[in-house]
This record gives sequence, structure tokens and C-alpha cells, in this order.
Amino acid sequence: MIRCLFAFAIALSTMVTSLSAAPQNYDVVIYGGTSAAITAAVQAKKMGKTVVVVSPDKHLGGLSSGGLGWTDSGRKEAIGGLSLDFYERVKKHYDQDSAWRQQKPEQYSRYRANDNAMWVFEPHVAEKVFEQLVEEYEIPVIRDQWLDRENGVKKVDGKIVSITTLDGKTYTGKIFLDTTYEGDLMAAAGVSYHVGRESNDVYGETINGVQVARAHSHQFEYPTDPYVVEGDPTSGLLPRISAEKPGPDGSGDNKIQAYCFRMCLTTAKDNQVKFPKPEGYDPKQYALLARYLKGGWKGVFNKFDPAPNFKTDTNNHGAFSTDNIGMNYDYPEASYERRKEIIQEHETYQKGWLYFIANDPSIPQDIQDRMNKWGLAKDEFVDNGNWPHQIYVREARRMIGPVVMCEPMLRAQVPTPKSIGMGSYNMDSHNVQRIVTEKGHVRNEGDIQISPGGPYPISYDSVTPKKEDCTNLLVPVCVSSSHIAYGSIRMEPVFMILGQSAATAACMAIDQEIAVQDVEYSELSQRLLKDGQVLEMERKPSYPKQVIDPKKLEGVVIDDTQAQTTGDWPVSSSISGYVGTGYVHDENKGQGKKSIAFRVAKLEAGKYDVRVAYSANPNRASNVPVTVTTQGKEVYAGTINQKKAPSVDKVFVSLGKFELSGDTIVTLTNEGVDGYVVADAVVLLPVK
Repeated sequence: MIRCLFAFAIALSTMVTSLSAAPQNYDVVIYGGTSAAITAAVQAKKMGKTVVVVSPDKHLGGLSSGGLGWTDSGRKEAIGGLSLDFYERVKKHYDQDSAWRQQKPEQYSRYRANDNAMWVFEPHVAEKVFEQLVEEYEIPVIRDQWLDRENGVKKVDGKIVSITTLDGKTYTGKIFLDTTYEGDLMAAAGVSYHVGRESNDVYGETINGVQVARAHSHQFEYPTDPYVVEGDPTSGLLPRISAEKPGPDGSGDNKIQAYCFRMCLTTAKDNQVKFPKPEGYDPKQYALLARYLKGGWKGVFNKFDPAPNFKTDTNNHGAFSTDNIGMNYDYPEASYERRKEIIQEHETYQKGWLYFIANDPSIPQDIQDRMNKWGLAKDEFVDNGNWPHQIYVREARRMIGPVVMCEPMLRAQVPTPKSIGMGSYNMDSHNVQRIVTEKGHVRNEGDIQISPGGPYPISYDSVTPKKEDCTNLLVPVCVSSSHIAYGSIRMEPVFMILGQSAATAACMAIDQEIAVQDVEYSELSQRLLKDGQVLEMERKPSYPKQVIDPKKLEGVVIDDTQAQTTGDWPVSSSISGYVGTGYVHDENKGQGKKSIAFRVAKLEAGKYDVRVAYSANPNRASNVPVTVTTQGKEVYAGTINQKKAPSVDKVFVSLGKFELSGDTIVTLTNEGVDGYVVADAVVLLPVK
């Protein structure tokens, strides 16, 4: 009898093992646990399909539940469907009195009782919403399961048949979605993709590739020495500064914008954990920050964006902040083991940044005292030492599909076919590397923040691979786009929009037994509109006929990209009528501390009409100080009324005609101004 029971137990165990190893069959298999994964899964279920989410993450929602609670969205009207539903569910949470544990709702400016949605939230609230969606729609989620990137994707006749995770489990499906930030399934399936920055000429762009001259934001606001011993290049560079030359502006490379963690901090003492000293902490890593702060920079806390209950979504701000510049280049293609090392190095760096500011004696006392009022939020990321479980992968691989979203599309220069959703955020690249200038100062390279001019459509053909690559895969996160276009598309509301739209197309392809590339767009768009997606919004082209090509201007032209700045001068292009690809402005901040100098070192002697370009607007200053010096002698000092339209071709104002030669400088400052100061270009036109 005992022998029979033993034999039965062995047989039962074998059967269970066999069942667990057997392929699990679904209509739609989604790999990834991001916000796009959940909206895609919900949509598939709503359309009557079986679906599974195979997630390498334990926590659902990616960055949306990983600290990015300050929603980067651009125009809120461009957000519809399940993406909007997510933010409406967040609002319903905060409509409950129980949601306000440390703060009253009337104390928090971003909570408005009459709004239907809420766009800033605590991380655990976002995760709760995603978990509620999974439960409500009975979506199976397989957590902490990692794709076998070497042998785990089985393809037959251009179609993915199954994926297998490292634990040996196999999932078969009719359509697959890669919703990871890294594009691991896409890459393992042999789909074309790109890593790094394309040169401007690849897609007819103006702000892709290396960007030194235009990198005005999150920049060193005054000359800062990069060497271990100040002024001595032989002493070597301080940590986290590259000795490599960046290459010409607009040229391509294999580098990517910096990553960081979006931290949730708090001043609520009853919910606070003091900043820990991380293992491997090395104060020398922050020597450049100490030097910069000693020079007088006060912007440490400028992106401690307030979230409910006296918390923050803390993001990078300034020249040396939470962005770990230059330390992530190999992340997109790295092994899982190597990625863990990179993530750990980022965590050590960022925890060390906090600890250094809070404790190191080199930090100015006022900044240190203020930092010590903050701490990690005790009730967030409770299973990860109150530290975000998701690093901010701002870009990794990007698919190369039938349509590549690029700057001309976002600017409405060229049409975008088959809209499945809208984007509208700035074309935004964080800094890529920290370099040394020819003058021996440290400088960040890569930061671009330029508006596309309004909402823009995102093509269905940018979430499908080329047909020859794969016919049953959709990629709503690592979409087909250039580096600079992805800088706008890569926002969490957009990922949720694209996840839903991709799942809709997947279900239609299943019903019709066709390739995802063959889904009829007219049918797809009808269903998307029915489900609340926003596919188009009226806007005028923002770029054609509004830009003056500096190469076509007469005289000596100095664009703002060539000017020397003191203080932070962000780039903009929101008001038309500018030279080049945009202009800079003083943010209407730091009055008296900012200047911009347009310089010609060896000007041929002669008489010149000195013209200054700016785009007028009611928010501009009426009294912008401007001076003209030549060979060290001031020949003009006056002001410009930038509220008033320029008198020369509606672009330039003439300061007068002067005898100039040699080293000649036109300088604008924000000393005593009554509005924004804009700086675009200077032209020295020879007087015949």
C-alpha cells in the first residue's frame, strides 16, 4: 500500500512538473510590466481576447508607479482612452478623505475638487490603480520572469510562435507586444533597431546628434574648473568628467541621454527616513558639485516638485544633479547582470549625492540645513528600502519600422500617416556627456528642450516592425523614432495611449488572421475613436516660413548658439520669427545675474549697422540693457523694448551704425528688467 502511494505521489509530481513546463497559450502575449503593458492588456480583455502579462518586474506600472508622479504631458487634451482613465482613477483616490494622511487636500495646489483627473500623485497610489485594473479585468500577470534573450524567442515564417523565460516557462500566442523600456523582445526577435543619436542629416533634422552650442539648460552657469588641482591640467580631471571630445554639433554617436531615479522625498517627520550612507560611498565623486556650489549656485532644490502629503517627485535640475551623466551608454544592449551593475552604480551615485549634500562639510550651510529637512518617504517603495524600484530609462533601443517618427513630423513640416494617438511634450533630451571646453572649463553636452509647436500624431507604422522583420509583433514603448523625436514621445501618458492602440490593432489582426502591418487603418481608427482615443488636434505648422536661415543673411551673423552665456538660458521656439532653430531666454529669473555676449574676435575694420534679433511678446521686457564694445571701448549703451515688434523685417532692431574693428561684442543682460529677456541673433551689416 505504501509502495502504491509512493508511486502515485511520484506520478502526480511528474504530471504537475509536466503541466508547469507545458506552453501556456494566449491570444495576446505582452512582455513587460510598464504602464503600456497594463493598458494593452486591459484593451485586449475588453475586446474579448485571452491575454497574459509576462513581466520581468515585480511591481506594475514602470515609471508611473516608480517615482514619476509629476506627469510630463504637454497638452492634457491630447490624452484620451485608457490613459485618461488612469488619471481619472487617480483623482477618485484623492477624492477620499483617507488619501490625505499628512496633508489636507486644500493645502495641495494640484488637487482641484472639480477636475475629472489628477496629474500628480504618490507612487504607491499609481501602483494601486494598476493593480486594481489587473484585478478588475482578471488579467494574469507572471512577475519576475525574464525573457531568455539568447534562445527564448521562437520564430517561424516571420512570426513569433512563442517566448520562453529564464525559468523555462514558455508562452505561445497569436500576437506579441514588447512593452519594455529596453526593447528586449523586439531585439531578440531580430527586429531592426537603433541605439544612440542619429546625425541631423539621417532624417532631415536640426536638433539631433551632438549638441554643444544649444545645450544651455542644466548647464554650468559660470566658469567652473574641471581639474583636480584648479588650473592645472596635469593634475587630471575630477570624477565624472570625460576627456573625450564630443564631435561636431549635429553629428551622430552611440551615446544616450542620462538616467536617474525619480525620488519620492518628504518633509513630514512622521513619515521620513533619513538619507542613508550608501555602501561604496565616495565623497570624491562629488568634488565637482562642491566646487560648483562654492561658486554660489543655489538651484539644488528647483525640481523638488510637490506631490500630495508633503512628498515630491524629485527630478534632475542643474549642471550636477541626480542625472548620472555618461554612465549608461552600454545599458540598452547589456546583459541582465551588467544592467544590474549599472542600476546599482546609479543608485549608489544618487544616494551618495543626497548624503553628500546633507553631510559633507564642503557644502554651504544654508543648502545643507535645507537638505536635512528632507528624507525618503517611509510609506513608499517599502520592499526596496524606500528607494524607487524602477530606474528612469529615458531611452534605450528604438525600433526602425516602416515609419520613423522624426523632428519634421513633430513640427508638422511633413504629414504623419495613420495616427493612433497624440504627443505634445517638448523634444527633450537630457545631457549626454560632461566635457572640457577649449577654454579649460567644464560643460555639459546634449540637453535640448524645444517645443514641437503643438500636439502631433504618432503613426501606427511606428509601432509595427518592418514586415520582413516580423508580422505579429507590436512595440508601443521602444517605438520607431529618432533620438530627438523620442525625447517627446517617451512620456508615460503617451506610452499608455500607444499600449491601448497597439492592443486594439493586435485584436483586429487576430480576428482577421492577418499581419499587424495589414490592419486596415480606417477600421482601426474607428475603433480607437470609439474607445476615446484622441487622434488629431488642430494646429498650424510651427516651423516652415517662420525661421530665418542664418546662412542666408547678409553681413556677419552670430546666432545664439554661438554666444557666450552667464547663467541659465533655456532654448525656446514657441514664438515665431527667429533666426536658426530657436532662441534663448532668461526664464524671467536671476535678475542682474544673467548675460549673453555675441562676439566676433577679428572683425574687419569698417562701419556696421548693428542689428539684434528677438521675437516680440507681451511677456517680454521693455527695457533690456544692451551694449556694444569694440576693442574694449564701449560705443553704445541703451535698452531694447522686446514687447514691441522689431522694426527691421519684423525680426531685427537696429542699434545704430558704428565704426567697429577687431574684438567686437554685443551684450544683453537682465539687469533691472521688467519681463523676459530674449536673445536670438546679432547681425553686423557693413554700411556701404
